[in-house]
Amino acid sequence: MTESSQIAPLELLATCPKGTESLLADELTALGATPGKTTVAGVYFAADQSTAYRVCLWSRLANRIILILAREPMIETADQLRTVVAGIDWTRHLAPGRTMAVDFHGRSDHIRHTRFGAQTVKDGVVDALQLAGQERPTVDTKAPHLRLYAHLHRANATLGIDLSGESLHRRGYRRDVGHAPLKENLAAALLVRAGWPERAKAGEPLMDPLCGAGTLLIEAGLMAADQAPNLHRERFGFHGWSGHDETEWRELKREADARASIGRKRCKTSLTGFDESPAALSAAKANAMRAGIPALIHLHGQRLGQLMRPAELTAEQGLMITNPPYGERLGELPELVQLYAQLGEKAKALFPGWTLAVFTGNPDLGHRLGLRAHKQYALKNGALDAKLLLMTIDPKTSRVEEGDSAPSAVAQAAPKGSENAQMFANRLVKNQKRLKKWLKQSGESCYRLYDADMPEYALAVDRYGDHVHVQEYAAPRSVDPAQAQKRLFDALEVMPDALGVDPSKIHVKRRERQTGNAQYQKRDASGERFEVREGNARIWVNLRDYLDTGLFLDHRPVRRMLGEMASGKRFLNLFCYTASATVQAALGGASDSVSVDMSNTYLEWARDNFTLNKLDPRLHRVVRDDCFRWLETANAEFDLIFMDPPTFSNSKKMRDTLDVQRDHPRLVELAMARLAPGGVLVFSNNQRRFKLDESLGERYVVEDMTARSFDPDFQRRSNAHQVFLLRHRE
Repeated sequence: MTESSQIAPLELLATCPKGTESLLADELTALGATPGKTTVAGVYFAADQSTAYRVCLWSRLANRIILILAREPMIETADQLRTVVAGIDWTRHLAPGRTMAVDFHGRSDHIRHTRFGAQTVKDGVVDALQLAGQERPTVDTKAPHLRLYAHLHRANATLGIDLSGESLHRRGYRRDVGHAPLKENLAAALLVRAGWPERAKAGEPLMDPLCGAGTLLIEAGLMAADQAPNLHRERFGFHGWSGHDETEWRELKREADARASIGRKRCKTSLTGFDESPAALSAAKANAMRAGIPALIHLHGQRLGQLMRPAELTAEQGLMITNPPYGERLGELPELVQLYAQLGEKAKALFPGWTLAVFTGNPDLGHRLGLRAHKQYALKNGALDAKLLLMTIDPKTSRVEEGDSAPSAVAQAAPKGSENAQMFANRLVKNQKRLKKWLKQSGESCYRLYDADMPEYALAVDRYGDHVHVQEYAAPRSVDPAQAQKRLFDALEVMPDALGVDPSKIHVKRRERQTGNAQYQKRDASGERFEVREGNARIWVNLRDYLDTGLFLDHRPVRRMLGEMASGKRFLNLFCYTASATVQAALGGASDSVSVDMSNTYLEWARDNFTLNKLDPRLHRVVRDDCFRWLETANAEFDLIFMDPPTFSNSKKMRDTLDVQRDHPRLVELAMARLAPGGVLVFSNNQRRFKLDESLGERYVVEDMTARSFDPDFQRRSNAHQVFLLRHRE
């Protein structure tokens, strides 16, 4: 084990985002260093102290620059690690009275926690300093004078000093980062991959149509102006290092200041950003100001759909680069499919001859651009796999009239989607036309429009006023997931035009076999709900946060029937969900009601539905309980009972699991015990192969009304539910 010598070249490690290692090696070479071994998210290199400072100041791609003090194999235990640390002469690196912190990464069978690893390294430093007669250093995890680096992987220990201090991607200009910030060094890597440094030297322009807080624009501006990315940083990690040479550092800083001053004056390239958010543009303007290049960047408030080519962008060649959102949740896809398609259309219409560079964590969305990528680079955006797609925009694809350098709009676009997607769109239009007469007569605003009519598009599409709820049925294993994803995207691309709805009002979910109360589990926390009408009832629905929406559309005729039967009746709703059936019964004249469910969330929703319809809570009560338990202990009688249990439930709130096929005889018996003479039990369930127990037909009068319980929108899905009426025999 040896320490680096100040005479021999220093041994250093530059860390970086995964996927940018080769770019970093090239950058290190350009800065005068000698790259060595490349590792995952890092490059080892040799350099003198002046060059190490230069790398800290000028590297656009690195996260941290580590001065390696020791590399030791066969380190497993805390004692072994502590001994290695204590063998370093820390008096050469940490002056008396200085604070320190340890960043520990990795683990072994004996060192399983980073905090324990950091504590072990700290103890080794203390041992060495006290042995040398120096006072014990103080630990300061937030702003230490010296930050130590320790890494343990496969029994190989690496120890060093972090010369950068705070990560180098934090240039200091960005304070308002927006919703999904792109790290500055990753933005720089994208620009390098897209050939921006060479393009900037040639005077080509750059444009970001979705610029957000302006990170790509600012990093491009710093490159074009020859400004060191960390020029305005006040402190680096080496400032608290005993080996620091302030004279050398000041000379490098003076040189960088001079280059930036000259570079900003000479920079002639145009950097233009667009965004529809005033807050994002305000942040971008402030960030550019703090970066020292406000004059180089032009910002415009404009939505992508209304994008026009500004007067300053007259060049025949340039770089259009952007990092559009790519949706981590299925429900975000409708707007994004449209966004990517629109981006491709605008690029082809307004910027023929340019290069389009799109960084996305969802390459399938990249296919919506309608352009073929001639290069793809795999990168990481944090923990997320992502790709940079580079596309050449063919001048022949332009719809711009010759001589018009700044067209005001895009000409009529070609039909969207594939031939199959157009067939799907035509089916939506056809179904809407088929239901038109019934909808006009019934006045219903919530209905099923499409239900896997075409096998290629296994979707259920429901209208809720001017909103659309799309449920994707899980594809069988025989179907290629990538192909299923493409078809979903095709459908979402044509749906807004076919249905005349805003993409932001299309909500997508995946429908899979559910266990327990999974269908009721929260999937989002938007709290976005809106009111819909069903007959005379007003109902709250939420299309985003749960698999189901608060209103089972296939049961509409059953709720209507309950309303017609309820006048003057005492009504009981078991497994009530959001109590939309109770609302219909109450509006139909029920004298009073009890609605039972185990979910606090849905009972609160039920109360809100009652309030919306001005129902008296003293007459219409909700009860949180297991329906089995409630029926076993209740002593009230009811004239009309509705029971719609789940197919299966293993909720922790229940004493036992519920299987509707197995348990329905007991459920029916318990409910019939609460049914007054002359009363009716409406028993419904959604198990497609359900068979009513024959013994129930022997004890009660049973009427199967399933065939009469579907409105026109569900007549193609006649197995969506089963409904039986049960009465006591006289």
